Amino acid sequence: MKDNVAQIGIVGCGNISGHYMENMPGFPNLKVVACADIDAVKAAELGDKFGLRVLPVDELVAHDDIDAVLNLTIPSAHAEIAIQALQNGKHVYNEKPLGTTREQGRAILQCAAENGVRVGCAPDTFLGAGQQTCRMLVDDGTVGKPFTATASMMSPGPVWHRNPDFFFRPGGGPLFDMGPYYLTTLVNMLGPAQRVVGFTTRGFDERVRSTGPNAGAKIPVELDTTIMGVIEFVSGPIVTFQGSFDLVGAHNLPRIELHGTEGSLSIPDPNNFDGSVRFHAAGGDGWKDMDLVNGQTTAGRGLGLSDMIRAIGEDRPHRASGELAFHVLDIMEAFYDASEEGRAIELESTCVRPTVMG
Repeated sequence: MKDNVAQIGIVGCGNISGHYMENMPGFPNLKVVACADIDAVKAAELGDKFGLRVLPVDELVAHDDIDAVLNLTIPSAHAEIAIQALQNGKHVYNEKPLGTTREQGRAILQCAAENGVRVGCAPDTFLGAGQQTCRMLVDDGTVGKPFTATASMMSPGPVWHRNPDFFFRPGGGPLFDMGPYYLTTLVNMLGPAQRVVGFTTRGFDERVRSTGPNAGAKIPVELDTTIMGVIEFVSGPIVTFQGSFDLVGAHNLPRIELHGTEGSLSIPDPNNFDGSVRFHAAGGDGWKDMDLVNGQTTAGRGLGLSDMIRAIGEDRPHRASGELAFHVLDIMEAFYDASEEGRAIELESTCVRPTVMG
């Protein structure tokens, strides 16, 4: 890297790539220079829109002018592309999840260690002002000692997506698609987890595309798409988690609430970087809106990658790390294991709680 600015190559030019590209100008230490996709049309569209070189995937992940690969492929390709890039000495930042199995996650981390490069992984929304404010209220004792929380991600599922099939295959579903936002938030607030119990089911065996040229086409559901369970954290709290892609109506459940000995905290949508933070003190007369204390109020996708590049120059750990993402992957796999095996699953992994944003 020259002057601590990383030359970035994007692999995967689907929906999310545009969001990253729109935010990149806000991070002066990131310079996106190239893109690639197995779909040449998608790559050409992104390249033309943002003035990027369009390269074959194999060439991009090995190119001398690229310092880091932003891996925005579909989840089933995350591990393959990440390992290719790591083997070529590139830092890698994956979209979530890190991989679709523990084995893939371990292989990514091992490859990074062997090649002396970094791995980061979305989500990085926990670094935004909303969740950083919540983190402060936990760390400074405002909430008291946390003892429980609830997290709910209930929806009809992304049948609106132009290519929704992979959401209903192994490595998809509400847990692997949206779960990383919720679980990363909880680990950021409470530290690593140690045990999981859970049950899974599915509401439908087929879904129907709602938009696009194939609207009305049926999608086979190949995994359970409703998950309910409990996570026990090393620091003591027990947390209920529920996620579903099967809702046909609506719900009034809070996304995340955390409860401590001094009050209750309403945490904003973990899919966003800001949002309303509300606190109800013990003996208080109602919910109070809290001022956002962190400066990352305008942050967007790319914040975690920018922090990783900055951390390399400062020789410190980065926050949206591969180790954090692997711990979240371990938790997600444990829900399915617990349901299948009918027992509590002791987690194989741990991680260091990310430091707060300075």
